[in-house]
Amino acid sequence: MSANTPAANLHHLLSCLSDYDPNSLPVAQAQQIIQLFVTPIDSVEKLAIRQALGRVLAADVLSGINVPAYDNSAMDGYAFIGSDLQKKATDNSDPTNQTLTLKVVGAAYAGRAFEGAVQPGECVRIMTGAVMPSSCDTVIPQEWTVEISDSKQATESKQSNLGNLKQIRIPAAQINAGDNRRLKGEDLAIGTTALSKGKILRPADLGLLASLGVAEVAVQRRLRVAIFSTGDELRSLGETLDLGCVYDSNRYTLYGMLTRLGCEIIDMGVIKDDPISLEAAFRSAGENADAIITSGGVSVGAADYTKQMMEKLGDVAFWSIAMRPGRPMAFGKIQSNKSDQANGKGAYLFGLPGNPVAVMVSFYFFVRDALLHMMGAGAAESTSTTSSTSLPLVPAISSVALRKRAGRTEYQRGIVSVATNGQLQVSITGSQGSGILRSMSEANCMVVLHHDQADIAAGEKVDILLFEGLI
Repeated sequence: MSANTPAANLHHLLSCLSDYDPNSLPVAQAQQIIQLFVTPIDSVEKLAIRQALGRVLAADVLSGINVPAYDNSAMDGYAFIGSDLQKKATDNSDPTNQTLTLKVVGAAYAGRAFEGAVQPGECVRIMTGAVMPSSCDTVIPQEWTVEISDSKQATESKQSNLGNLKQIRIPAAQINAGDNRRLKGEDLAIGTTALSKGKILRPADLGLLASLGVAEVAVQRRLRVAIFSTGDELRSLGETLDLGCVYDSNRYTLYGMLTRLGCEIIDMGVIKDDPISLEAAFRSAGENADAIITSGGVSVGAADYTKQMMEKLGDVAFWSIAMRPGRPMAFGKIQSNKSDQANGKGAYLFGLPGNPVAVMVSFYFFVRDALLHMMGAGAAESTSTTSSTSLPLVPAISSVALRKRAGRTEYQRGIVSVATNGQLQVSITGSQGSGILRSMSEANCMVVLHHDQADIAAGEKVDILLFEGLI
């Protein structure tokens, strides 16, 4: 089954996988299943380009003009006819001393073209970005030229600031016809694709759109994501911590990661381990959101009603993924009204573990790509790597030995720096327990130890995910 073939339901998709084992699911296979099951939203809005930063293009943007709109100079210098280079004077029969003398007949500035005619043996003083005179095709940089003038002419040239010298001499052997000229439509020709559907718009893209005269673009609407945490032991900020209780941190890390991804967030707070409350929360989330992310309640604990409610309301698979941290995970689709699917709405569900580090790891390596796919982000935003995720991994040298058991993927929090030889080196932030959120705060990268890898010796290469720049 290809990624372009939507499954009728999740369990139908899973039945097509001959090696599927929900009790020991490799990371790569879980990522593949999620990508096969989720589909993009189909809702578009038009925005002014200043409001479109970080949004996903809903249609190709075609160039309505040539960029540049005319042949122009790539630097300050003198424009002339390239075929004049064949008319050279040679000093002492040394090819490196071949020179060409040209008569200066005017000047061209950016925004003010030279309107006269340039004949063979003539040139025009030209500034960067200025329109090339119609017969000229070559520009010699100003610093390569030798000015030929008497003292009176030099004084007049300095006073006018036009470079009105009678003649210049250029080193003909150092330049070729056509050099330093930007061609009309060289960057973009009329009718060509400037930006492709599925592109996440970044600052350079806004500048490109403006250069084409495009004031507004069609983008996918923001993805609506509902988040809530489950557990009687959780307290919201401002509440008193009773014995055995902890503050809920997961909604805040999820909020940060989803905000960077450009999602519209529906924060539903902390939901108690109560079947009625949980059912109401799931139905509301399924009605109002495109995706639901929960933390906690997907393990086999006796008091975990979350799993029961997921089964009741949705087409959900429960996995024990061969990874550390973050083994338990639920994935599927929740209906707001399962008994009336024709009228009810639904949302994709990502049931993440309760431990803070496991939540972040699971988000980066499972949820993030799925949400990008739902946003309509194209292949340019989802370049596959050895980790089967769009997140870019880079190699670094481990400065310490790392213990690793083959047969599962492990994610360790690291601090990357540049060694004296210029190579990236990475160390670990200490204890790697899945509940130690401080280890993520101190880290600037994550060390990705792949499924088949075993122990890593100090000095060996490992893959790392850099945190800085993640959207």
